[in-house]
Amino acid sequence: MAGKRGEFAIAPVVAGQLTLVSNLPAPGWNNGDTPEGVKDGYEYCLAANIAWRLGLDRVKFVNVDYDMLVGGKVKDFDLALSQISITEKRKEVAKFSAPYFENGIGLLVKKGRKLSGGDIGSLRIGVQMGTVAADFVPDRLKPKVAAKVYPDAPALFTALMADKVDAVMTDTTVVLEQAAASRGKLEVVGQYSTGEQFGALFPKTSADAAILDKVIASLIADGTTNRLSSKYLAAAFGGDPNGVPYFKP
Repeated sequence: MAGKRGEFAIAPVVAGQLTLVSNLPAPGWNNGDTPEGVKDGYEYCLAANIAWRLGLDRVKFVNVDYDMLVGGKVKDFDLALSQISITEKRKEVAKFSAPYFENGIGLLVKKGRKLSGGDIGSLRIGVQMGTVAADFVPDRLKPKVAAKVYPDAPALFTALMADKVDAVMTDTTVVLEQAAASRGKLEVVGQYSTGEQFGALFPKTSADAAILDKVIASLIADGTTNRLSSKYLAAAFGGDPNGVPYFKP
């Protein structure tokens, strides 16, 4: 564990424990098929480090419905870590910590294709319907050739392998996983920042949100979150999302 045990203090909903809520499955983030089976992963270990700095003896993992959670309808917990994007709408029903992870859009190409951010405009780009990339590519990148839209991830990746597009773009974690599964045929050459950030969610009525935010900020500052990303997300997705270089639109 990083930092000093008991450096901070809260009044947890259950004495002696940090009650963490999340939504399974979440490989890499919370590894395990059941609440009892979750023993590691980026977010679980982040919670364990938070508990350590609060001087609490255990982390209780509770699996909840995601829509209920972000809708402010889950009660009796200390914090939620579930890859929750911080939005103004969600702030109306909950409180958020400082962001601990930025969810970028990765650029996946066939192995050997060398690209820089300046080359993007001339590419045939594929995106998946309904994703952040489906709006980001035409709105921010404005390629010379209109992006091709596919109904799902399998169709998107099949198009790349069949040379129907030069590159595909979707969440960096997703393209890293696909590159790893391709056995060297595909690679992620860069990513774009979209401003989408994950934060811990606290109940709107939480009296300890400010303290928990300070704990998380200290774990970001001392490099704990980067170490967790390198250890758990790299293993789950075939590469560390934080290690993928950023291109500018």
